[in-house]
Amino acid sequence: MSIEINHQTQLFHLQTDHLSDIFQVMENGELGQLYFGARVHHQKSYPNLTHQERREVTPYLDQNHRNFQPELLKQEYSSLGTGDFRNPAYQVEQPTGSRITQLQFQKAQVITGKARLTGLPSSFEDGRDDVETLVVTMADDAIGLIVKLNYTVFPHQDVIVRSARFINHGEDTLRLLNAQSSQLDLPDHEYDLIQFSGAWARERHFNRHPLHVGTQRIESLRAASSPQQNPFILLARPQTTEQAGEAISVNLIYSGNFQQSIEVDHYGATRILTGINSTEFAWELTPHTEFQTPEAVISYTPNGLNTMTHQLTEFYAKHLVNPHFATQERPILINNWEATYFNFNEEKLLQFAREAKDLGIELFVLDDGWFGHRNDDTTSLGDWTSDPHKLPQGVGHLAQQIHSLGLQFGLWFEPEMVSLDSELYRTHPDWTIHVPNRHMTPMRNQYVLDMSRQEVVDYLFSAMSTIISDTQLDYIKWDMNRNITEMFSTALTPTQQMELPHRYILGVYQLYQRLIDAFPNVLFESCASGGGRFDLGMMAYAPQAWASDDTDALERLKIQTGTSYGYAISMMGAHVSAVPNYQTGRVTSLTTRANAAYFGDFGYELDITQLSRTELVQIRDQVKFYKHYRRLFQFGQFYRLSDPTDPNVTAWESVSPDQQTAIAVRFQALNQPNPAYLRLRLEGLDPNQTYRVNQSSETFYGDELMNAGLVLDQVLDINEPITESADFSSRLLVVEAAH
Repeated sequence: MSIEINHQTQLFHLQTDHLSDIFQVMENGELGQLYFGARVHHQKSYPNLTHQERREVTPYLDQNHRNFQPELLKQEYSSLGTGDFRNPAYQVEQPTGSRITQLQFQKAQVITGKARLTGLPSSFEDGRDDVETLVVTMADDAIGLIVKLNYTVFPHQDVIVRSARFINHGEDTLRLLNAQSSQLDLPDHEYDLIQFSGAWARERHFNRHPLHVGTQRIESLRAASSPQQNPFILLARPQTTEQAGEAISVNLIYSGNFQQSIEVDHYGATRILTGINSTEFAWELTPHTEFQTPEAVISYTPNGLNTMTHQLTEFYAKHLVNPHFATQERPILINNWEATYFNFNEEKLLQFAREAKDLGIELFVLDDGWFGHRNDDTTSLGDWTSDPHKLPQGVGHLAQQIHSLGLQFGLWFEPEMVSLDSELYRTHPDWTIHVPNRHMTPMRNQYVLDMSRQEVVDYLFSAMSTIISDTQLDYIKWDMNRNITEMFSTALTPTQQMELPHRYILGVYQLYQRLIDAFPNVLFESCASGGGRFDLGMMAYAPQAWASDDTDALERLKIQTGTSYGYAISMMGAHVSAVPNYQTGRVTSLTTRANAAYFGDFGYELDITQLSRTELVQIRDQVKFYKHYRRLFQFGQFYRLSDPTDPNVTAWESVSPDQQTAIAVRFQALNQPNPAYLRLRLEGLDPNQTYRVNQSSETFYGDELMNAGLVLDQVLDINEPITESADFSSRLLVVEAAH
């Protein structure tokens, strides 16, 4: 059993293969956290962990419980105002203006399995993984509030998923001011915080620094998870490496305003709060209504950061991603954007597609510019009908031609946006998010539709469904190129305006789900100016995302390395683009560009009609190579082999489940004269199996390749002419079992 309850001591013990999470009902009826960490034996009570030590000048429960001092205790879902002065997990305003609440334990129930949430992306259970759910019911009878704390234990991935459901059983309207998905109190702060911040074109870079006293917040107020911050964080012991050591990860299945609050108090204890950002949030909880928080995914490992990545990757594949695509190989695509931008017609696109088919590419994606009268980015968003000047016979006819070539066909949409120069805006200006009689702030010459309005979602579903049916579409690139300003809805009452950020993302989720239900075979790829909405909320609908608009191979090493800690390789769109690179001006070899893009959902973003014969032969070989090893790249066991803080060297590896094949790559930004000897140590091989590297005649046991490493030559032969730069180089190693 994953969940043990001792009803006599009111103690709860959640267990995975390697993790124990223990909490208990305290003297005041609230829940206290006792232990979170490496799995321990179950007992009916833990006197050692419930020991209380009284401190002076600190509030206590009452005269009979002077040692019960809330701010000294680790808690499970805390309030503010009754003695605990740390950041709370929730806050509820009552009609009197009071914000004082006290949730007390009512009952607990264990349910086999895990149901999906309604209206929110969520984890699920497929009947194979011994999953159990604990529902703990807490109540504040004085105000008629019930809160159900949900814990689902996924034992074999060492994951616990948490959320909270607020129910108003009273007759007065309550106002939620804060509703976190999870709280985790830890007894010390001897951790490094690893987080993945960045900006457009340099998303999710690895950042590691020790926790310090005070509050550190990873958050977004952009109504999107954002390129600037990501909901995924790690707490790792200072000595933890990729191969060894304790780590805790927390992620949020949500795509809107979020917060990860890490507070170290004056006694060195750590509190992690995960959920919707409490800034710019409030929710009217009218009598007999509910509010469900998004789910938080919490995991633990004693075996290093690569192991954390492996267990999360398995959890996503089995319990989050659309099962239709979870293990389905993703097609090699080519996107026309960097080749044509807005300047194309049907014949130009067909020429492009014929060349792509000849190279072995499988999916042709028509990007921005196919609809309305869109010749630049100032017009036509919202008008999802074919541009008659570019496509006189319609996008459906183009799709038919593409399909007849034996290619799949994909289209770019930006459903959530509208241009002022559009029929949609002229007909429904009130559908745009704006404050009446105030300036509307533009970004990329576009504005945002109010996705909290049901009529907007209905219109988009109808318009997109027509195009999907007309084209027999295989793939959608769903873009979102700006964040929301002037957050106001003319459809909401004054007291509901703080609900708009959450209602907006609920509308996005609804549209996704309706389209998936209607067209289950369409592969969705999420995009938000690249990686601006790379989060688990999106992945529940779109199993892959465009990792970044930055396609420079060297920059992609940082982006894809950072992303790999919290997300699966199969979730990352990674393409080869032209050089000099559009974002950096850097020139890298076609080999290095492909070696970086192989570790993801592979594709191309360049004008193949302008390449040399030599380059076309090279691309044909790359496509053939990727097809042969596609399942290994997309679904193999991924390892980071290098220090993520090293600015010069990056090394990755992917190993097949049967350990018969592995592919490793080592990238080097700048070459060095007379360098030190180099051994690349591999991971995940069978120590008793012999392997060949790049089809060499020599064989190596797996233990040698993992412990001693493979010696790599680095010195240039001064007797040979130098034909290309040794900078920005890469080496790919195909390691196959010798039979």
